[in-house]
Amino acid sequence: MSHLTHEKNRVAYTGQMDEIIDLYSDYLISSFGQVTATGLSELMGGQISHDKITRELGGSKQTGRELWHSVKRLVRQMESEEGVLIVDDSIAEKPSSDENELISWHWDHSQDRAVKGINFITAMYHSQGVSLPVGYELIKKTERYFDAKTQHMKRRSAVSKNEIARVLIAQSVKNQIPFRSVLADVWYASVENMRFVRKDMNKHFVMPLKSNRKVALSKHDHQHGCYVKVEDLVLEPHATVQIWLEDLAFPLLLVKQVFTHEDGNTGVLYLVTSDLDLTYDEITALYQKRWNVEPFHKSLKQNASLTQSPAHTPNTQTNHVFAAMCGYVKLEMLKVSTQLNHFALRQRIYVHALQHAFAELQKLKPLKLAA
Repeated sequence: MSHLTHEKNRVAYTGQMDEIIDLYSDYLISSFGQVTATGLSELMGGQISHDKITRELGGSKQTGRELWHSVKRLVRQMESEEGVLIVDDSIAEKPSSDENELISWHWDHSQDRAVKGINFITAMYHSQGVSLPVGYELIKKTERYFDAKTQHMKRRSAVSKNEIARVLIAQSVKNQIPFRSVLADVWYASVENMRFVRKDMNKHFVMPLKSNRKVALSKHDHQHGCYVKVEDLVLEPHATVQIWLEDLAFPLLLVKQVFTHEDGNTGVLYLVTSDLDLTYDEITALYQKRWNVEPFHKSLKQNASLTQSPAHTPNTQTNHVFAAMCGYVKLEMLKVSTQLNHFALRQRIYVHALQHAFAELQKLKPLKLAA
């Protein structure tokens, strides 16, 4: 990826961006606290008014479509037939913000509880060591209903996450992004999604199954409804087994991956793929690439100020998310040109900012304290 120089990245990326959004996304990755229109205006020495920035952020909503137009040229430079499309969702927690169609309560599987914030689904393209978001959608809970169990009014989305995931996959195919496989976690491993990826999109997938998912070990068993739980199967180490899922017309390969957590405990993943030519090592290595979405979520929140805006309207909140996505892309391109990860880049920015602040303090001090 050495041909992706910093200057070429800058031209390729910012050429498709609005000037204010470009400056605002720079501000997001340069800031170490709350980000506001006033803060950016002051940073620019008043060259751009607070009102102009506010109008831009509160204007027409920037979406995944605009993000694709911004990253398209970068994707074309790093794309390959070995690329993968990773679909996953995350929540930008906003516990102190007022609830609306964007900021609502969502179930966080990693915390096993509901959290208040903005839930978003991303299609990330990973190729040649570079990870770029090529589409995303914010979950909008526009419908209100009365929950008889809790006796409270609640919000819900008119569109499911799985439906959104399929739209993002279809958009990536339509945009002619070359990838062989779709990678997703267990929450997207539905028969409908599998059928869509393999039959409608003509792509393969690697996804995990829950341990209580039922499978058939032969086409005959599949046709006669004879299924067993995955966890009850005796699977040889590093072996692949052909299985059938209920309501899925084509067979899959199943592997059992045993791994060790950092705390020393072991875990198990039951992975299935539609690509019957893959070996155990190829399946597990392919699924390992899915974890590139985790650094994306972490960097988006910690390095691109995703959760640091006090914006209180759906429009400004939507455009702030878009700008944070742009900030992440800039960091990813800087990673390519500098060989520094996002956190190391931010540390460099912080040290330079601290040096300037320290030097300014020395100028302001009237005299040194006596020894």
